[in-house]
Amino acid sequence: MTGLWLGTDVVDLDRFRLALRRTPGMVARVFTVAEQSYASRKRDPAERLAARFAVKEATMKALGVGLGAFRFHDVEVVRATTGEPSLRLSGRAQELADKRRITQWRVSISHSDLIALAVVVGQGGSEAASSG
Repeated sequence: MTGLWLGTDVVDLDRFRLALRRTPGMVARVFTVAEQSYASRKRDPAERLAARFAVKEATMKALGVGLGAFRFHDVEVVRATTGEPSLRLSGRAQELADKRRITQWRVSISHSDLIALAVVVGQGGSEAASSG
């Protein structure tokens, strides 16, 4: 039986910019070096960082967990040569995906001057029976 696991998230860009100004260490704590590098190519990196933050939150929702269930670095947004975004999971995030037998991810990211939006869909077998 195939399962679909959906998560969405919206980030208010003004609030996100304020959070970045108030908490400078947030960038290193939340985003991988590759994500930081990708965002820094833009005049306003906050737009790309906010979109990636939305993806990380949407992934948590698709995995059925909330903040603190895994490190933000455990979910990395990567881009194909075509520009299509996808996910690279590691650590606890990968363990949770394995539990749900998620083998494929689809990611859609969009942003305007006001918001960043992410939709994440995991696809695979149904959730494994718990062992305990």
